[in-house]
Amino acid sequence: MGHASLPGARGQTTQDFVVGIGVFLLAVALVFAAIPSVATPADPVGDAEQGQADRIADRLVAEFATHNELDGDRLVDELGADGIGHRSGLEGGPTDEVSVRLERLDGTTLERADETPVLEAETTPYEDQPAASSGRIVALDGSFELESGADEPASRLVVRVWK
Repeated sequence: MGHASLPGARGQTTQDFVVGIGVFLLAVALVFAAIPSVATPADPVGDAEQGQADRIADRLVAEFATHNELDGDRLVDELGADGIGHRSGLEGGPTDEVSVRLERLDGTTLERADETPVLEAETTPYEDQPAASSGRIVALDGSFELESGADEPASRLVVRVWK
């Protein structure tokens, strides 16, 4: 026996419509969520560079700081004079470059009274290329005179590693 059609009966209910639109919107959302990850290039900075930056920052703090008070004179003498490339264990990997600098907490370079950076040691100049970065908050102890307004109790030691 066949089903008799009722006058005014519809083949689609409101619930069918809501489920269909919900599935459609979910599919569109997933496509748009996947587009940025497909369109962006692979991250040029890997875990190895990030690990190297963390190790260098840890090593500098362990060697030149006591209770996170950085011996600025010794650090500047060792890294500033010879450059970081001559410091054993602080160079990057075979193709990595390294930069170490002291910054204010707002990210600007910490400078002496004569407007030269307190510390900016690097194997090659850093020019805003993609880099792994690691920072440590330290108090700076040193005999050099800092720029006016640089009497903040804390600074940031920043290590960058890039290819």
